[in-house]
Amino acid sequence: MQTLLLSAREPGTPALAAELIKRGELVAIPTETVYGLGANGLDEAAVAKIFEAKGRPQDNPLILHICGPEQIELFCHHIPQKAYDLARTYWPGPLTMVLPARDSVPRRTTAGLDTVAVRCPDNAVTREIIRLSGVPIAAPSANLSGKPSTTTAEHVLHDHDGRIAAVVDGGPCRVGVESTIVDLTEDRPRLLRPGGITPEQLIAVLGDLVVDKAVTAQIDKDAVVKAPGMKYRHYAPAEPVVIVSGSREKAAAYIHRHFVPGDRVLCFQEELPLYEGCAPLAYGREADVNTLSAGLFAALRELDDPSIHQVYARCPVGGGVAYAVQNRLKKAAAFHIVDAEAEV
Repeated sequence: MQTLLLSAREPGTPALAAELIKRGELVAIPTETVYGLGANGLDEAAVAKIFEAKGRPQDNPLILHICGPEQIELFCHHIPQKAYDLARTYWPGPLTMVLPARDSVPRRTTAGLDTVAVRCPDNAVTREIIRLSGVPIAAPSANLSGKPSTTTAEHVLHDHDGRIAAVVDGGPCRVGVESTIVDLTEDRPRLLRPGGITPEQLIAVLGDLVVDKAVTAQIDKDAVVKAPGMKYRHYAPAEPVVIVSGSREKAAAYIHRHFVPGDRVLCFQEELPLYEGCAPLAYGREADVNTLSAGLFAALRELDDPSIHQVYARCPVGGGVAYAVQNRLKKAAAFHIVDAEAEV
């Protein structure tokens, strides 16, 4: 199969991409978060192609991408007012809501659950593709399952060239980590995955928020999950990743003591001088967490090299978008964290 590379700047791209979606093909689409591997979310055969192309576990549900709040009721029922409040405030944008699914949504899309995750992406070209296709587009991140997510068209082609119908090139993703996911099917709203919409922003609208265990710790492999990114080791390069917490000086001292040839260091730009001789790679500035969010997956993909022995990673602290970066790095490290302050 020849994979078409379509420019988002070309006027005819949305119509061509939509036609491929209607035919049951896979099309990688740009969003503000990451590139998604898109298919008709109401077509079981098309959805099956997503799981096959990614090597994705069948119990990992997909997100339906829609045009706006007016489409929620087409695919969901028993929709609480809080869902519309969130949509009015943060859509289009990096927010996904889990709601009860209508029967029209295939259980292959929902991984057998009676709930479905929906969001409206903040990318005008992708929303036009959805509109022209006339169907919601199911689209997980367009990486191979478990690997670092795709934030450029080049990343998608690296993983899927010759295996999918097309890639719509919309340039680098602005946010750089997957959308925030909040479950609105329980008595209290529950954060299932942090992202570009922060816990603080959710609480400002919802007044309440429970953080699911999967956000802060590895959960059991047999657990049933309602959203992507909760259960399996995700976002990971080929080699083990170890997060080193603590002050700059003590973290650097710990890494220098344990560093061996073949290791790499993933750090903040401000810390590069501390890791001379340790093959450091900066993924953004600690002083601007948005650069860390935007640069994380590109850096992890650069480090996805079997010849590398181990990666020592520095992780931001605090809330807001930093919380999402922490989550992705901890998932990549399978929650392997060492405290440099505690080592004698």
